[in-house]
Amino acid sequence: MAETATIAELLDQARSGSARATGRLLSLVEGERRDEVQAALGTGSIRVIGVTGPPGAGKSTTIAALVAAYRSRGLRVAVLAVDPSSPYSGGALLGDRIRMARHINDADVLIRSLATRGHLGGLSAAVPAALRLLAELKYDVVMLETVGVGQSEIEIAAVADPTLVILNPGAGDAVQAAKAGLLEVADLLVVNKADRDGAERTVRDLRAESDVPILTLIASRDERIEELVEAIDAHHRADTPARRAARARAQILSLAQSLMRSHPELDRLAEAVASGDRDAYGAAAALLTSRE
Repeated sequence: MAETATIAELLDQARSGSARATGRLLSLVEGERRDEVQAALGTGSIRVIGVTGPPGAGKSTTIAALVAAYRSRGLRVAVLAVDPSSPYSGGALLGDRIRMARHINDADVLIRSLATRGHLGGLSAAVPAALRLLAELKYDVVMLETVGVGQSEIEIAAVADPTLVILNPGAGDAVQAAKAGLLEVADLLVVNKADRDGAERTVRDLRAESDVPILTLIASRDERIEELVEAIDAHHRADTPARRAARARAQILSLAQSLMRSHPELDRLAEAVASGDRDAYGAAAALLTSRE
């Protein structure tokens, strides 16, 4: 594939199954050519399942099991892992490569990391464009994973339906999840490693903190994964236009905030507020109405 391939040529190659072309297009939507790629895309939509939770909860293991379940139904699956630390992810696998190893040779499974690149809320600004691209390439389901450390939970809920919060049994995970704001964005709570001591208590603690469905599973053995898939499908079927509009509204506001952070007038207005020459309310209004 020539390095000088156009966007249209890359799309044709990606539609024909070229993993390399798909990877290059995802790299482009992470960079300055995002708008150029988006202009060449249709308006299709795609199912997005958000997966978050604290480190070590088993997110990658759960995702790997869900990918296997959806592949058994003949669906094409993409996995996007939002990396908050890497300046350029280069298409790496999820944090734990071993967990996804059983899918890396499946042509109908795409696994990709996206760097946040300083996006305010922690969710990569490239995610909406990447989702449009994957819809164009006829993927059926996208698993969107975030690290679950308080940066990206609100934003994942803006694009996902549903958002799963994966927790471990014991160790006060339910309380810590509540403190981190994870329970506020959960559509489904999942207690992984349910064969460990403390699983029942964790479920009881979660029921006291949240009224969303709570499931238990042992992802490393694919146990109760089908029940989780059924719960995901039930939530998706119950989705409404009002909820979709609310997610879109949150997504727009998040991206607009990121754009404002790089606005050329921001520093000048900040200096004026700091010196007392302008009030913050007027400066905010000026930022919204100013043109580059």
